[in-house]
Amino acid sequence: MYTLLTTQNRAKRAVFSTPHGTVQTPVFMNVATAAAIKGALNADDLVTAGCQLALCNTYHLHLRPGEEVIRGLGGLRKFMGWAGPVLTDSGGFQVYSLSGLRKIKEEGVTFASHIDGRRIFMGPEESMDIQAALGTTVAMAFDECPPYPAARSYIEASVARTTRWLARCKARLEATQSQGRYTPLLFGINQGGTYADVRVAHAREIAAFDLPGYAIGGLAVGESHAEMYRILDEVVPHLPRDKPTYLMGVGTPENLLEAIARGVDFFDCVLPARNGRHGHVYTSRGKLNMFNAAHTRSDIPIDPACGCNVCRSHSRAYLRHLFKAKEMLAMRLAVMHNLYFYNRLMQDVRDALDAGQFDAFKAERLACYQTGTNAP
Repeated sequence: MYTLLTTQNRAKRAVFSTPHGTVQTPVFMNVATAAAIKGALNADDLVTAGCQLALCNTYHLHLRPGEEVIRGLGGLRKFMGWAGPVLTDSGGFQVYSLSGLRKIKEEGVTFASHIDGRRIFMGPEESMDIQAALGTTVAMAFDECPPYPAARSYIEASVARTTRWLARCKARLEATQSQGRYTPLLFGINQGGTYADVRVAHAREIAAFDLPGYAIGGLAVGESHAEMYRILDEVVPHLPRDKPTYLMGVGTPENLLEAIARGVDFFDCVLPARNGRHGHVYTSRGKLNMFNAAHTRSDIPIDPACGCNVCRSHSRAYLRHLFKAKEMLAMRLAVMHNLYFYNRLMQDVRDALDAGQFDAFKAERLACYQTGTNAP
């Protein structure tokens, strides 16, 4: 159940209640592709970082260790020691990212495993069965994330197939539920590339399925930020306002603030963990590169305005030393800080919406990221 608490223009503040816990939105989902955050973090670290939802990947978990192994061990949440809700990507993004290793047909997609090359078939029914076996809270519909750029004719055919696949996903989960088996919540996915009219028509089509939530996929795949915002301006008003709106795979702190202002309230992105592993950390004045020599003798934390355990305990000099020494602890601390930063940003957004001050908050944060006026 999704309950709107307040709105400010198009920005939404809500509560999403699930069988596995309640989620306060807007929310950032921390990406645990293979049931783990890259950077040596565990479920307890996610709690410390303020995480509410973990995102795992159906395709990767199907390959290793396999959904039957996970089901036999009590489901994905017990397997990874995470008590909160989990959302699983359907495997549809691999249709995009593994373009050289797959073949698309109406029935579904045949992949060559990136691990050992064996042939794997996944269609809407298989994706739903796998996600149900994993015991996920929210299952994403099986879709095609088309490449960018792509011809209009390709996009239109792809979107039509994605709609047919959504109908099959919903039918499969309804059959699963009728058999008395565990059934996750289903989110549909809007596609259409950067063709606004195709996007809007598809949003209207999938809204008619009356699902628990809706995602916007196929963005942040090469188009400019301006193009992404243009598509959000066009599409979001045609998705149900009384359901979660999830922008998949996005993005920077600036992207999140701009998308929230346009009515999006669910996000995921690999950036905080990926950047952290490479020594790039987020602060209230923008990103820092911890390899820079300027940090060699710096005794201040990554971000003096941050309350995370890393900033309370360690200096920039120490973190730079760890990265230069190639210590694993460097990645762990940087990723922990970045995930805390993202989740704290979402908490600050929720507080601003509760106070009716989101527009002012957004303007202030964006200015700080660009000019660094509130940090030493």
